[in-house]
Amino acid sequence: MSPPVLHSPLLSQVAGVRHAFFTRQGGVSKGVYESLNVGAGSKDDPEAVKENRARAAVAMGVAPDHLLTCHQVHSTIAVTALEPWPARPEADGVVTTTPDLACSALAADCAPILLADGEARVVGAAHAGWKGALGGMVEAVVAAMEAQGARRERIVAAVGPCIAQASYEVGEEYRDRFTDALPGSARFFIPSRPGKLHFDLPGFVLSRLTESGVSQAEWIGRDTCAEEALFFSNRRGVLRGEPDYGRLLSAIALSA
Repeated sequence: MSPPVLHSPLLSQVAGVRHAFFTRQGGVSKGVYESLNVGAGSKDDPEAVKENRARAAVAMGVAPDHLLTCHQVHSTIAVTALEPWPARPEADGVVTTTPDLACSALAADCAPILLADGEARVVGAAHAGWKGALGGMVEAVVAAMEAQGARRERIVAAVGPCIAQASYEVGEEYRDRFTDALPGSARFFIPSRPGKLHFDLPGFVLSRLTESGVSQAEWIGRDTCAEEALFFSNRRGVLRGEPDYGRLLSAIALSA
């Protein structure tokens, strides 16, 4: 049975492109990883992760080795893949022009971003937490797509399930980091309790897409931390003292 997925209305309008934001449902993992954990870097049973990835590949209509995920390190590196790779590169974005090769991002509160230029036949995926988003991950994946023939004004982008502002409490020093790097970014922080603020990660990522020249972008409006039945969440696990957490998959591919 194919795992349930969520879609972006914007990306769904791009001809020749298929995409999916997977939930935690439809897999075989147990415990804190229940059930569709696709994170090879987690402490889950590797065979369960392999089966979960195989199910996701079927849902995307690609071979398991065509479901490309990076060894994500909160970087601003985007790589281009023209064929399946033998080992995961250290990067947080991947771009392709090869049909039936799925660019994918893993997340469990960070923002997964899927992008497509249907006319140029270029797609990409990126993983952006606060560090990557502030450092330039969005700009890096857009530039990598442009290098393959995409045009920024034609790119359509969707931010998938991630931690929403109401769930994302941070210290005031985070706001200072943002405003020092990008004056005007204080608008993405609202007061919480004394010394604490709530940060709007999806709103900030959307702003970076706009600043990068992407004219159409949306967040699908799902909060990974608040919606436990559907999503894994690093923050939720940390607050509960859990030993690890599952990883969600977001993927995009060109049709042949």
